[in-house]
Amino acid sequence: MPVALTSPGVYVEELPSGQHIITGVATSITAFVGRTLRGPSDQPLLVQSYGDFTRYYGGLSVDSTVSYAVQHFFQNGGTQALICRVVNTASATQFVLSATFTLTAANEGSWGDQLCFHIDYQTGTPPTNPNLFNLFVKDAGTGVIEMWRNLSIVSTDARYVVTVLQQQSMLVRAIVTGANVPPKNDDLNPGDDPFAAANCTTSANAAAGVFKSGSDGVAISDEQVVGASALGAGTGLYLLDKAQIFNLLCIPPFTRDIGNDLLKTTWDAAVTYCAPRRAVVIVDGPSSWTSSSQAANDLTSAAKITPADNAAIYFPRLLIADPNYQNQLQSFAPCGVVAGIYARTDAQRGVWKAPAGIDASLSGVSALTYDGINPALITDADNGIVNPLGGNCLRNFPVTGLVVWGARTLRGADMFADQWKYLPVRRLAFYIESSLYQGTQWVVFEPNDPALWAQIRMNIGDFMQTLFRQGAFQGTSQADAYFVKCDSETTTPTDIGNGIVNILVGFAPLDPAEFVVIQIQQMIAQAS
Repeated sequence: MPVALTSPGVYVEELPSGQHIITGVATSITAFVGRTLRGPSDQPLLVQSYGDFTRYYGGLSVDSTVSYAVQHFFQNGGTQALICRVVNTASATQFVLSATFTLTAANEGSWGDQLCFHIDYQTGTPPTNPNLFNLFVKDAGTGVIEMWRNLSIVSTDARYVVTVLQQQSMLVRAIVTGANVPPKNDDLNPGDDPFAAANCTTSANAAAGVFKSGSDGVAISDEQVVGASALGAGTGLYLLDKAQIFNLLCIPPFTRDIGNDLLKTTWDAAVTYCAPRRAVVIVDGPSSWTSSSQAANDLTSAAKITPADNAAIYFPRLLIADPNYQNQLQSFAPCGVVAGIYARTDAQRGVWKAPAGIDASLSGVSALTYDGINPALITDADNGIVNPLGGNCLRNFPVTGLVVWGARTLRGADMFADQWKYLPVRRLAFYIESSLYQGTQWVVFEPNDPALWAQIRMNIGDFMQTLFRQGAFQGTSQADAYFVKCDSETTTPTDIGNGIVNILVGFAPLDPAEFVVIQIQQMIAQAS
């Protein structure tokens, strides 16, 4: 800021540079929507390893296809998964300790039946405050322990039990309807274990009428996965309204049964929801695709598959060892594996590299399957039928093994001649759009004049130049690769009067080398 010049001498002023660094957004945060053993069902939760998923959502379950998809995702290179739990008639475990105090599991599921807890009044507040108590909780299933001291049943206290547990506990919630503390367990002697059977309340030793078992519910449906939009309380897909960003969406089949595929209306709803979020939907090929001909029939029928540039479909399904079936091979939809390969390719090469090819290997996969039992072999002829229609095949090659062998969107059919034919081009555009959207928020309410336009050109130009140096664009020079335009031609006096500044950004994407043609001919020997 300007310095008041009073006394003779040297003054130093720091001037703003006008530089606003635009940082690229994440490219492979993958949202999974479906049924899990446990975990919050009112908000999405980001997990960064399969260990995190197990801790918060309960790990592998035969009834949870999402649990397997998440495992496959991390096994194939995924790093960030956003879990949206959907429940159907599930209920939370309850311990009705008195007419005015109930402890419930933090979320639905029979996992809460393994909770045990100890309550005492040794709050260390002499004289003993009749409104305070201590609560010690253990999840016997996972071994997680929580200790809450000096909780209060008075709603105006800072340690009000309902508020403290709601905001901080992963295991329990409290329902308080009166002014009495909950009944206590026997007092402990120094060194006693509060979770020993004689010292705590469990489902096994609770008095009659106190314990109410939780339920895992039944299989979810298309309607529940699609959900509904509500301010701060959306369900199904609309749980993602609470997520700042996600890039990929996986919705595995609801059950393990062959033939139990998602409805077309569900995929359409997912694609529509993801479009303004600049996210790609990874569609699992229906289990009815028992041949390339069947796949081709559906891909050419708008009644079966809706062409969308922010969706990609993969088939066939995968045979993977299942720990819940003594590591026997079981059939799984490919979305989790494919999403992991997206993430791995992004990290190794960049979002502009197609997530396909000999480097896009399927980790942990034993074979491909049409019918869920017998291994399938996708031939060049099969691939040649599906690829021109916008379908992506999973293939098995000698030496190379199992790989993704396709990189087209559902607008990738040759007949469309669409600019978003290829996945890497579509995803690169999403990446640039999202990065510039977040990186230009500082422009709002700035004076709309040539000085601002110059700053915009400089900041966006720096971002695009970085991508150019990394190999994201065609061309050998900046002029061939991209342009950034923001001046009096893009923003007219009328725009300025309406508070609008227009920025035009163009780039030359790299289409993948989908077909490699090698020409060979014999040379005729020449006489010397």
